[in-house]
Amino acid sequence: MIKPKPQQVSQPSSESGFTIIESLVAMLVVAILLAAIAPTIVIATATRVQSKRVELATQAARTFIDGVKTGAVTIPATTITLTQSATATPRSLTDNLITTSATSMPVPGTTSAPLTSLYCVTKDTNNNIAISNPDCTSNTTKIFYIQAVKIIVTGSSPTDSTGLPKDGYRLAIRVYRSDIDVTKTVYASATDSSINRTQNSFTGTLGNTQSPLVEMTTEIGSKNTSFNALCQRLAITSSTTSNNTCN
Repeated sequence: MIKPKPQQVSQPSSESGFTIIESLVAMLVVAILLAAIAPTIVIATATRVQSKRVELATQAARTFIDGVKTGAVTIPATTITLTQSATATPRSLTDNLITTSATSMPVPGTTSAPLTSLYCVTKDTNNNIAISNPDCTSNTTKIFYIQAVKIIVTGSSPTDSTGLPKDGYRLAIRVYRSDIDVTKTVYASATDSSINRTQNSFTGTLGNTQSPLVEMTTEIGSKNTSFNALCQRLAITSSTTSNNTCN
């Protein structure tokens, strides 16, 4: 009696895989997906970098202000002088802004030696921000430039004989990136909204190297600064002698 052989079941080949066409289709799908999300990734990355840059610039400005208040940083030599305000000639909004007119705070590129009047912002080994006195011509480790002026009123005494604030002054600050090119056009905010060039923290690009990251003003005074002196810089006052009137 002949026994039938059991039928062998064919096993799938271990070398089976995708065909070339299937691989090409998969690559095409992946490429389409990457192309769709690439702009989002670029915008998110650029915004994160720019936000961090603006944050550091703001920190540098505050460090600069604290340094001026404590005497660790030299008071800026550049001065903007305002006429005394009165009821007939009140202080205007423009007086309290950092404008770019010739009588106010021109951008750094308008001076003959722009870097000599700017402060250098650097970082030490512990990532602490440090401010050096003006003249950045030879500093190669800077991360920001700071342009600063003091705004005073005619007839006032901003500081006493020891250099400490007396009548006080308003400190105006612009913080620029270290890669600014002062030989080209430099921008700043102004009263004309059409040329407002302060950088935003949200951007899809690397930002404008020629525009300030931060602009701000703050009052520098002491216990000897009179209320009237503050009014003369910021508001309308009908008297230049009264210490308790600010109309």
